[in-house]
Amino acid sequence: MSATIVVLYHSSHGSVEAMAHEIAESIEQQGASALLRTFVAKNAHDIVITKDDLINCDGLAFGTPTRFGMMASQAKSFWETTSDLWLKGQLIDKPACVFSSSSSMHGGNEATLLNLSLPLLHHGMMLLGVPYDVPELLATQTGGTPYGATHVAGSANSAQLSKDEIKICQSVGKRLTHIARKLK
Repeated sequence: MSATIVVLYHSSHGSVEAMAHEIAESIEQQGASALLRTFVAKNAHDIVITKDDLINCDGLAFGTPTRFGMMASQAKSFWETTSDLWLKGQLIDKPACVFSSSSSMHGGNEATLLNLSLPLLHHGMMLLGVPYDVPELLATQTGGTPYGATHVAGSANSAQLSKDEIKICQSVGKRLTHIARKLK
């Protein structure tokens, strides 16, 4: 049974976009459809999220860079427009996961992942983390948490993901697709 997963992100310097592409590729390797969506069209290939995308999807991967431990304002502005979906319960029981990037190892990734989770939980979505059976979670010297996939870009804002970060992103896409199919 095919599933459609929205991979929704905002990226300032390219690292969150790189993570979104890894997650989307993993989703498609599982035979599902990945719809890459952004909050603001910055490039010609960007497709801006619509509420219908959320209503019609079977799962959601949501990521932004960290902004002092919080989601990017572009994402917050969008979620503030979704009260009508909340009132109708249109996202209840859809699986979701979160991902983020920061400039430093202690730059707020975990706080941002928790912040990204809040609108999803309010909408009744089922939040998936990264279980410890993903070996890269214990081995990583860069990004990756049990709350979601992360990337540490460094002071140069490198969009180059480490091997561990790539594997964690791929595991997130695979797990999200697996759960979305079970629930469909």
